[in-house]
Amino acid sequence: MKQNIIKTRLQNNQPVLGILSNSADPTIAELCGFSGLDFYVIDAEHSPVTTAQVPDIVRACEVSGITPLVRVRGNEPKLIAQFLDAGVMGLLLPGVRTVADVEALVNAVNYPPVGFRELGPVRAADYLQGDMSQGDYMNFANEQLLILPQLETVEAIENLDSLLASPGIDGFIIMPRDLAIAMGHYDGPGHDEVKKTIGNAVDKIKKAGLVVGTTAATGDQARVLVERGVLFCLNSLAGMLKSSAGDFMRGRN
Repeated sequence: MKQNIIKTRLQNNQPVLGILSNSADPTIAELCGFSGLDFYVIDAEHSPVTTAQVPDIVRACEVSGITPLVRVRGNEPKLIAQFLDAGVMGLLLPGVRTVADVEALVNAVNYPPVGFRELGPVRAADYLQGDMSQGDYMNFANEQLLILPQLETVEAIENLDSLLASPGIDGFIIMPRDLAIAMGHYDGPGHDEVKKTIGNAVDKIKKAGLVVGTTAATGDQARVLVERGVLFCLNSLAGMLKSSAGDFMRGRN
């Protein structure tokens, strides 16, 4: 377990920018790190990436200096443990709706006495061959892991006040597309009702002293969000490639 650089930055009110990737190729993660991005989210929800592929992706992140995170496909403790044991340093969880969902996530991510995660001779713990004692490692891991549930349903927005009071999380990631769909706007999040809902959620999360995250398609969008107090800005691998390719192809015009 290494120091979670982006968690430290977020605690110091510094923005972090990164990418959500559906690629199982460690080279992609390595390139993202060398490009200067802060974090690399392995998308294990909308991709065929398996837990067996994660250790090599994490190694590539470590080599290139980018913090590896994962978006898990479900709130299942054994599944979450497999990603954490491989060395990812934080989780995004889709579909969070209730306080019980958040409590289950916190318990799955943390070792005792905070949670119920089980300890094994795994990569994240240096296979229990590192310099830390077992107890020191467990405490350090609990401190370093980043926990960011996603807000993407009407029920989650309705329960936001109680969700914000739940201990053990670092913040919330607002997912505009899914939230817009949940609100009945199937053509995207550009509707005033969706924008107002997101704005209110941002204000509440900030007031609670937690990290606010959401998506940004461009650097200009990220800049506006950071000025608004959104510290965790997330682009997609496909979106970033499309944007960069579009900029490049304007050279033939």
